[in-house]
Amino acid sequence: MANHPITSLLTSIGTLTSRPAAFLVLLVYSILWVVFDRQSLNWHGAATLFTWAMTLFIQRAEHRDTQAIHAKLAEMLRSNSSASNITRIDDQEPEEIEKHRVRKQQGD
Repeated sequence: MANHPITSLLTSIGTLTSRPAAFLVLLVYSILWVVFDRQSLNWHGAATLFTWAMTLFIQRAEHRDTQAIHAKLAEMLRSNSSASNITRIDDQEPEEIEKHRVRKQQGD
């Protein structure tokens, strides 16, 4: 499952939407909407753009929090030599990580 192209694509899209460039894409899209179809940019259109912007803000905040947690865990793993077998788990897809976590919980 880890090498499935759809899961890799979804993970990549999630990472890309947390980048500042995603906000630039939203800005360009909004400008193009105003230039080419101003009549359709009504309250519904504004709500659509606002929803998209809020989604990007939330994605960015979650990505920041996740990166902070990963940095903290990486530091803890570096200080604990017996935990070296799990240091590459972040290269796996979320489904594989969940399976690993369940296996470890059942083994304890």
